[in-house]
Amino acid sequence: MLALSPQLSIFAALQPIDFRKGIDGLIGVCRQQLLKEPLDGALFLFQNRARTAIKALCFDGQGFWLFTKRLSTGKFNWWPKNTTLDYRAVQVLFSNGNPDQAQFTEDWRPLGRN
Repeated sequence: MLALSPQLSIFAALQPIDFRKGIDGLIGVCRQQLLKEPLDGALFLFQNRARTAIKALCFDGQGFWLFTKRLSTGKFNWWPKNTTLDYRAVQVLFSNGNPDQAQFTEDWRPLGRN
């Protein structure tokens, strides 16, 4: 299960990638194109050229997880314009929604804290 939280750093490759790439190939994309270190525990998102699938890569401290979501029909309607994403936008993206049109509530903060 993939847990998305406000503390999770999430990065997306803006250009489509070759979906024949596995974990090692995607690590290279993280380092060379996104200039991020995948061993730091962030979540990385990639889309295929046809916009019918998304791959998510993350490191949990012991090894890498590689998730794929492929739509049975249609295409993903939205992809970020910036490499950094909010966890709520990713939740909407995974449901093939448009985060630009979603209404999000503010993150909850305990009383007495800023």
